[in-house]
Amino acid sequence: MKNHHDSDNVVQTKSPVDSLRDDASDKLDIPGVAPDVVQPIDSKAETRLCLKFDVRILPVLAVMYLCSALDKSNLSNAETDGLSKDLHFKPNQYNLIVSIFFVPYVIFAPPIAMLGKRFSPARVLPILMFSFGSFTLLCAAAQDFGGIFALRWFLGMSEAALFPLVIYYLTTFYRRGELARRLAIFYAASNIAYAFSGLIAFGVFQIKGSHLQNWRYLFIIEGGFTVVFAIFAYWYLPLSAAEATFLSPEEKALAFHRIQVDSSAIVNEKFSLRESLAIFKQPSTFAFLSIEICLGVPLQGVGLFLPQIIQRLGYSTVKTNLYTVAPNITGAVMLLALAFCSDFARIRSPFIVLGFLFTFTGFMIYLGINDVQAQLPLAYFATFMMTWGTSAPSVLLSTWYNNNIAHEGRRVLLTSVGVPLANVMGLVSSNVFREQDRPKYMPALITVGVFGAVGATLAASLGLFMWWDNARRNRRQGVVVRAQDVPTDRLRDGPASEDFRWFI
Repeated sequence: MKNHHDSDNVVQTKSPVDSLRDDASDKLDIPGVAPDVVQPIDSKAETRLCLKFDVRILPVLAVMYLCSALDKSNLSNAETDGLSKDLHFKPNQYNLIVSIFFVPYVIFAPPIAMLGKRFSPARVLPILMFSFGSFTLLCAAAQDFGGIFALRWFLGMSEAALFPLVIYYLTTFYRRGELARRLAIFYAASNIAYAFSGLIAFGVFQIKGSHLQNWRYLFIIEGGFTVVFAIFAYWYLPLSAAEATFLSPEEKALAFHRIQVDSSAIVNEKFSLRESLAIFKQPSTFAFLSIEICLGVPLQGVGLFLPQIIQRLGYSTVKTNLYTVAPNITGAVMLLALAFCSDFARIRSPFIVLGFLFTFTGFMIYLGINDVQAQLPLAYFATFMMTWGTSAPSVLLSTWYNNNIAHEGRRVLLTSVGVPLANVMGLVSSNVFREQDRPKYMPALITVGVFGAVGATLAASLGLFMWWDNARRNRRQGVVVRAQDVPTDRLRDGPASEDFRWFI
């Protein structure tokens, strides 16, 4: 009699999760790399590879974004030193030169981002940087409203696709769960830039006896450095992991494999506008864009008007710019803390909600203070909360929807629409911070606070929907599958795929 436990009668079954992981471990046909080079993923080798990318790529991108933020924010510092008076602005013309930046910023972001996808961000990003650095330099020569108005238009055009292309560029090197903290390091440069801008302004505005107005030196110093660094970045950045001269063949194979299973459905896929536009058939796309709109108002309000907000505290021009440093530095620290926690927990939405709540609380505290001199420490602390709540949601929101899109073309298209959409809300910020509302800016504070509250509600609602939909899909398949269990080469069709799981 045959034993029922004999090996020839035993049928081995695999769970859906095991099958997905087996698929992710299959050898891949990697262009330019021999098939036998591809080995099972070694965590130590991955760590060494990521460290190489961190050292080689992140510092350069961070400096590029720092320069972008400096060239964008120095107008606010210049205004505290009399730019409007020296260029004979009429009432509200300062608001116009702030606002005009955002029109080309939105119009040109998608087409330039598509060019970046076609010709590699490593080439297009330095060209954009050289352009906006040159226009910043020319701002030092502006003699009237018309001149600086035109330069701000071209500055907005040059900076339009910078952040979307950087996000896409990083998704070609890092896994989904590694992205937030890298983007945070990159984006923290903007907070540091606002701090540096205050420090530079603090030093420049103490120049005595010069034949140039002191604010012109801001544009000369910051624009000149940007132009020089752009030339270096063009030479230094690798076109892709496959063409990185600092990687061995084994490391190139590992880099390709990592992205194939946990970032892009097809690595370095040729851009197709028709296929990419399909991203707008997904309802979640419009939820993400709505959150971007809510994020944009506080983000731009703080970025463009923090010196004017702090000016209410009664400090001199020099001290006002100096006192913008600490809030921006702590904003960078909070951004890094929330991003690292988000990557560690592999969730995005709760940390985005927390950032929005910081924004709402900071503006409400500041709004509720009638006598700032009597409550000076509390009023200054409120400006810290403002920066805490604007930095982190921007990075985590971009990471969130990039984590949920495996198609490279759709990813770069949505990012090139979403990021400028947040920035175009500077049109709202620049027009609610009106001269006649100085020094308290009550309508502006209420507006920004409301956008923060709505943003928190939308992010929480979308996160809850994703959690519910994942549970529904698990019940349907009879197994618990997490987003990180599904290799991205099976997620090209997004939520239409049976195996799709939301990265919450």
